[in-house]
Amino acid sequence: MLEGRAETSAVDEARRRVESLTRIVVRPIASPTGLGLFGLAAATLVVSGLQLGWVAKSEGGKVGLILIAFPFLAQLLASIWSALARDGVATTGMGVLALTWLSVGLILLSSAPGQKSDALGLLLLVSALAMLLTGVVASSSKLAVAAVFITASLRFALSGLDQLSGNEFWEDAAGIVGLVLLALAIYGAFAAELEDAQGKTVLPLGRRMKGRLALDGSLNEQMKQAPNEPGVRQQL
Repeated sequence: MLEGRAETSAVDEARRRVESLTRIVVRPIASPTGLGLFGLAAATLVVSGLQLGWVAKSEGGKVGLILIAFPFLAQLLASIWSALARDGVATTGMGVLALTWLSVGLILLSSAPGQKSDALGLLLLVSALAMLLTGVVASSSKLAVAAVFITASLRFALSGLDQLSGNEFWEDAAGIVGLVLLALAIYGAFAAELEDAQGKTVLPLGRRMKGRLALDGSLNEQMKQAPNEPGVRQQL
C-alpha cells in the first residue's frame, strides 16, 4: 500500500517537473484565409469563363498559365501558413485546391484546345470528394468556409463529369456553379480580412464552437489543448 502511494507520488512529482520545464512557443501570424480565397475566386472565374465560352477555347493554355501563376501559388501559401497557424482543416482544404488547380493548369497547357482528359476527370472526382469531406469537418466551426469548400466540391464533381463524358451540359453546369463559388469565395475573403483587420466579426463567417472560441476565447481556453496538437505531441 505504502509502495503504491510512493510510486504515485513520484509519478506526480515527475509530471510537475516536466510541466514546469516545458515551454510551448506560438508564433503569431496574419490569417492566410483571405489570400487563399481570393486565389480560389481567380481560379474559378477564369475556368468558368473558359467553360461558358467567354474565353475562346484557343486560350486554354493561357488559362492554364494563370492557374499556375496565381491560384496555385496563393493557395499553396495559404495552406502552408494555415499549417503554421495549427488549422488542419484550412491546411487540407487550401492544399487540395492548390494542387487541383495546378493539375488543371498543366493539363490545359499540354492539351489541344477543347480536348477532354479522362485522367483529369478522375482526379477532379477525387478532389471533389476530398473537398466535400473537408467542408463537412469545417462546418463544425466556420459555416462560411464550409459553404465554400462544399461548393468547390460540387464544381469539381461537375467538371470531372464533363471531362469524362464530354457532354456540354456538365460543362455549362460546372461553369455556372463556378460563378456561385466565385461569389462565396469573394465574400469569405473580404469577411476574413475585415475580421483580421478590426479584431471582431463585421461580416458573419458563421463561427461556432471552436471557431467562435478562436476569436472570443481567452488565451487559457485556446491553449489548453496545445500539448496534444501536432508538432507538440510525441506522435501525429
